Amino acid sequence: MWQTEIRHLGLHKHRVVKGETREIMQLRAQMQLQSWDQQWERVQATQRRRQAQLKAAYNKETKKHLAAERTGEAQKALDELEGLLVGVLEEDHTVDLSLLVDKSEYTVPKPTRPEEEPIPREPDFNDPEFRVQLNFLTRIIPSVRDKEKARVGAILGEAKKKWSAEMAARWQREQQTTARFKRDVAEWEARRSQWLEDRARRNAAVNAWTEAYLACTPETIPDYCKLVLSSSNYPDSFPADASIDYIAETRTVVVDYCLPDISALPTLKEVKFVASREAIQEVYVSDAWLNRTYDSVLYQIALRSLYEVLQADAVDAIDSIVFNGWVNAIDKATGKEVNGCILSIQASKGEFMDINLANVDPKSCFKKLKGVSAAKLTALQPVRPILQLNKDDKRFVAAYGVADALNDSSNLAAMDWEDFEHLIRELFEKEFSSDGGEVKITQASRDGGVDAIVFDPDPIRGGKIVIQAKRYTNTVSVSAVRDLFGTVHNEGANKGILVTTADYGPDAYEFAKGKPLTLISGSELLYMLAKHGHKARIDLKEARMLAAENEKASHRGDN
Repeated sequence: MWQTEIRHLGLHKHRVVKGETREIMQLRAQMQLQSWDQQWERVQATQRRRQAQLKAAYNKETKKHLAAERTGEAQKALDELEGLLVGVLEEDHTVDLSLLVDKSEYTVPKPTRPEEEPIPREPDFNDPEFRVQLNFLTRIIPSVRDKEKARVGAILGEAKKKWSAEMAARWQREQQTTARFKRDVAEWEARRSQWLEDRARRNAAVNAWTEAYLACTPETIPDYCKLVLSSSNYPDSFPADASIDYIAETRTVVVDYCLPDISALPTLKEVKFVASREAIQEVYVSDAWLNRTYDSVLYQIALRSLYEVLQADAVDAIDSIVFNGWVNAIDKATGKEVNGCILSIQASKGEFMDINLANVDPKSCFKKLKGVSAAKLTALQPVRPILQLNKDDKRFVAAYGVADALNDSSNLAAMDWEDFEHLIRELFEKEFSSDGGEVKITQASRDGGVDAIVFDPDPIRGGKIVIQAKRYTNTVSVSAVRDLFGTVHNEGANKGILVTTADYGPDAYEFAKGKPLTLISGSELLYMLAKHGHKARIDLKEARMLAAENEKASHRGDN
């Protein structure tokens, strides 16, 4: 996994951008920087326009015009909040992947050869300054004439020497200029060649990614969904950032979305011109309106994000979607920044796309879909996400199937311990997958830690569930149940499940009472397998005998 940190000084924003390859990371970073640059240009244009307006407002009529213009802008910003959902329903949100290909040209101009210096003419007797001055004496007296010729010839000789030295220096300068020019051209060509190679490599990565997406490769679905949401046009003050996961087994997209804090909403309602003072007065919305609108905005963003992702699903890779809305805000009681999930919703594609979103009340629609949120979102009361994945957990490993190989003669108590863990993962995946859950198996360690983790989207029973699998031939002690309870707390899980091929003692069941723990014995395990069409058996005595024989054989091998 490649990552880089990008910043925008004007907007005071920074972000860590990640990618499976360097090219994908660079592509994501480039797209984010372009988005920030466009946002910054809009901010600067607005500031320049406001400054120009204020500077021009030197009389009553211009001030009136300025107040009316700013009122129109304010009303437009407020109206946009009411139409965040309806305004995108007629658009096609499918991403044109061909636009990801970089077709730009290298813009650094190629060095040009400097103009040559003019060549000075070689001095000779024909030049006026080197002609013999003829007068009365030089005409009649040969010696005087010869002396004058010698004087002029000496001057000409010095001029020729100077000219020769200048020509040599000029030639030297030309050689240096030519060498510098060739070096500049070579460096330019090397930089251009490197730039073209980088562009070709990025485009190759984009084309490979595009082909993988069109082939519905699971790893590409989150990237595509993020492209969809990042293309969505919101007010510049909204964060509009998202982290996205995809569960291939259940074809579910999980979106963790950064919602705007209430301070990000525009509050200017009107700008009045007060004639008595020839002054401009700003009027703001009421707190009641702001609170009511904030709730509406967040519900609209949730439904709009679901719609955009599902409508843009070009390869039909998504059956259901989960949206968790998170807000970064300042806790007024402590003054510290807090981050909490304040709303969560899950919907199937067929169910959601059948809704006429143009006519719904956003909050009512959210509740109809059994979305979870506080009564008033302005309270920023956290709720438990319906489903939240942590696919960066380094303990997760690839799973493999075991259940189909079972038959009446398979003794679960004598299975390879690693196969037993994968069997439990497979069994619970069948239990939870119908509701959109996902089960991940962790690195085999035989240390009594977490063997599998369930991400269950059910709003009542769900959340994060840790599973421990004990392929025991003796009664499970209360210490194993205590360990599980500690693991539940350490993992921040909602529940723990302990599965064994044996049984539990009375003290184990007593300890589990009133705690978020479920103990599944060998007989219950066989029942669960039969429920999903698999047959097996548990013979603890046979398993103990096989274990003893294996231990003896091991000792013989050591000797």
